[in-house]
Amino acid sequence: MYHVPVMLEECMEGLDLQPGKVVVDVTFGGGGHSKEILKRLPEGKLLAFDQDQDAAKNIEGTDGSRFKLIEGNFRYIKKYLKLYGYAQVDSILADLGISSHQIDKPERGFSTRWDAPLDMRMDNKADFSARDLVNTYREPDLIRVLSEFGEVRNARTLAASIMRERVKKSIDTTAELVNVLEKHAPKGKEFRYYAQVFQALRIEVNEEIEALKEMLEGANDVLKPGGRLVVMSYHSLEDRLVKNFIRAGNFKGDVEKDMYGNPIKPLEAVNRKPIIPTNEEIAQNPRARSAKLRVAKKL
Repeated sequence: MYHVPVMLEECMEGLDLQPGKVVVDVTFGGGGHSKEILKRLPEGKLLAFDQDQDAAKNIEGTDGSRFKLIEGNFRYIKKYLKLYGYAQVDSILADLGISSHQIDKPERGFSTRWDAPLDMRMDNKADFSARDLVNTYREPDLIRVLSEFGEVRNARTLAASIMRERVKKSIDTTAELVNVLEKHAPKGKEFRYYAQVFQALRIEVNEEIEALKEMLEGANDVLKPGGRLVVMSYHSLEDRLVKNFIRAGNFKGDVEKDMYGNPIKPLEAVNRKPIIPTNEEIAQNPRARSAKLRVAKKL
């Protein structure tokens, strides 16, 4: 199993599942959310997305007549739905971030726990890996990635160190990268620091921020009036984008107005504040710790 689905009940409630509706899960992963949607969606249809080829192994237990797994990046949600004959859908769920399954496979290179190739591609067929990034990016681009996507405070110093090390020998594995990071990690907070750097590289390698923006815009286009958008994020970068898009229909968060002064916004927040997991859930599933769930309704 990939992982225990985070805030399962809250996600189901947010989707407002009704008989015969068409629902999209843009992050199939281990299928936890998808299988629960199918259980609670009599006579409805579920379309799920995942760009990770390993995800297809988890479709066992889904009803093939009501379920379709689309092996593609969710950034192309509008294109793929049109391809399969769906101009509009009733609800969309996105559980962002990385699945435990991806972290737990050493050869995928997402974790500092094992010495493995420095990979981090969510789509195994993609050409560009974390190894390529670390060994080819110019220093200003390394600084940008580390500070913007990992909020790494000493991004300049670390980038300079990576540049020096890769001249001696290319940085090919997670352990070789950690050896560079060790010199710069704050005492007592080493693992948090490694996680920040690995997160930054992963986001850049997979173009996660651009993909999220495109998915949100596409989701807004395909949702029926009254339809629900349910998005769970795990770090502030993603949550800020989701919050701004729900609030204003753009990523800056500034609400535009028409010539009469009425706000132009396609969505309305169902919950004023993000929903967070209970202490009980966090105790049972530490992955839920940083999760924030936002639910919106198409106006």
